[in-house]
Amino acid sequence: MQINIAGKKIKKGDSFFLVAGPCVIENEKLCLDIAKRVNALCSKLGIFYVFKSSFDKANRSSVTSFRGPGFEKGLDILNNVKEKVSVPVLSDIHESWQAEQAAHVLDILQVPAFLCRQTDIIIEAGKTGKAINVKKGQFMAPGDIGNIVEKIQSTGNRNVMITDRGTSFGYHNLVVDFRGLEIMKREPALVGFDATHSVQLPGGKGKSSGGEKEFIEPLIMAASAVGINFLYAEVHPNPRKALCDAPNTMSIDELENVLKRAKRIEHEARGN
Repeated sequence: MQINIAGKKIKKGDSFFLVAGPCVIENEKLCLDIAKRVNALCSKLGIFYVFKSSFDKANRSSVTSFRGPGFEKGLDILNNVKEKVSVPVLSDIHESWQAEQAAHVLDILQVPAFLCRQTDIIIEAGKTGKAINVKKGQFMAPGDIGNIVEKIQSTGNRNVMITDRGTSFGYHNLVVDFRGLEIMKREPALVGFDATHSVQLPGGKGKSSGGEKEFIEPLIMAASAVGINFLYAEVHPNPRKALCDAPNTMSIDELENVLKRAKRIEHEARGN
């Protein structure tokens, strides 16, 4: 199977591509700087790149948490990134009505993990014909994503992506079971791994989430060995100053060596 992202056809057996950017849109300059740096790196390494960032983080621990610039302004910024850097863009929608309008800008519409069972939002996203990335809920068994794929495909849309981001057992922790990637790969969808959200400690700081950044790189290497269609990561030039998910965000400076190692592991795992 294959999907279409901004005119590029990506097959299930292709080498992994990268979806990366800041957790939330902080300002346009930061988004442009990150997109340019990561795009240059991916061009150098021969990796297809999609810029991602949220215009609204609707699911935050505290009412005082920074959520982003909002729907209209956020889409304007993403459109400028798309035009000025010449990269596809991804962002998440939170309500059904947003799908059609967001599709005028976004190349990939994302359904957040906590909304992955919401039929109406999935159907409206599917109707756009754009690539749809659904984050597997932290509460879902990997075998259950077949129902999500079926909902999207019921609209005639075959451009389906599923991202694993760990499984929650409560107590501010997530666990990655790499069997899940193999199980999800049985479905007619591209399967990716969100390395940075998988080390998140949800609500671990009371009014915000914590994270265990030291596990990002080993989890990426393990996912590369198992086999993924895309790698998903939150990156920032100065993670400590990131306005969202700072404890589980990668520094852009770390990215090149991580991607090189992941590609080598993928190469060896495929026996190429």
